[in-house]
Amino acid sequence: MPAFEVRFYRFTSLNTTIRLREGGIKVRLSDLLEGAPESVIRAIAHILIAKLYRKPIETGHATRYRRFAASEAVMRQTERIRQSRGRKRISTAKGEHYDLDEVFEALNIRFFHGLLGRPQLTWSEHRAKRLLGHYDAAHNTIMVSRVFDRRGTPRYAIEYLMYHEMLHLKHPVKTRNGRRCVHSREFQAEENLFPELYQAKAYLKTL
Repeated sequence: MPAFEVRFYRFTSLNTTIRLREGGIKVRLSDLLEGAPESVIRAIAHILIAKLYRKPIETGHATRYRRFAASEAVMRQTERIRQSRGRKRISTAKGEHYDLDEVFEALNIRFFHGLLGRPQLTWSEHRAKRLLGHYDAAHNTIMVSRVFDRRGTPRYAIEYLMYHEMLHLKHPVKTRNGRRCVHSREFQAEENLFPELYQAKAYLKTL
């Protein structure tokens, strides 16, 4: 049995890591887990060791941890931690070819009767092609990749991406049977109302 070193760290989320170093096992757990029930801690231990040695994870342990992590209390606490500890890099909403504020307001009137409160809007620092956009609920921010801020980008593509993130504002993440539901049926139904949906998705694939 290798020696274990287990420590809690002030992570900005429910992070856990395990490493085998110099014959010993080093485990880092988010301090959000310090008050977790013993059954949850045992489940985490099982999951981490199984991953380390590439062994199957027992369904009972996986379900127990997933339900704990997706519980309302833990999710609220995680959001508070992200707000207080996390740092959000804000660039600017005004790009060289597109102004995110203007795009948001046009879509707000067109699809939401102007009723959505405007979050912080920002272009990404780099021309990311993997993460094209996202809504960060902890910091109430919509980020759009700068890869869209160019002359050849069709307006319907950036409008669709912004519309998708605006739907996250209207339909927050819900928990159902211990699982996080990011794109609910209501979310998907409204997304399908975007007129140039298929053209926009086809353009996104070219990136």
